[in-house]
Amino acid sequence: QMQLVESGGALVQPGGSLRLSCTSSGERLTYYAIAWFRQAPGKEREGVSCISAAADVKEYADTVKDRFTISRDMAKNMAYLEMNNLKPDDAGVYYCAADLLMCGPSRLRPGVQYDYWGQGTQVDVSS
Repeated sequence: QMQLVESGGALVQPGGSLRLSCTSSGERLTYYAIAWFRQAPGKEREGVSCISAAADVKEYADTVKDRFTISRDMAKNMAYLEMNNLKPDDAGVYYCAADLLMCGPSRLRPGVQYDYWGQGTQVDVSS
């Protein structure tokens, strides 16, 4: 059974940057597509980005394109979400998710199922 753990959330000013990290225990991330979702209070969980197991496919929500970058490091068993030019609307709990299915636009839709989810890390964007 895989457990996912996110880290890196913090309070940052608008325009600032953060890097979120996701790692696993129980099983390595090697063969899994990894996705990042976020949920703000009172809002539906939103798909942010995903990366395929081979890192050859990356998808981004329109709201974060050109500001966020997803990556992974197989050797370190880590996945990352680099977030730049953060806006107040980017605030929320960010979740890492893993699934054996490929990354693609449909994998970021609301209500999509993933095999494993982390507990989340809080990102606040405020001056």
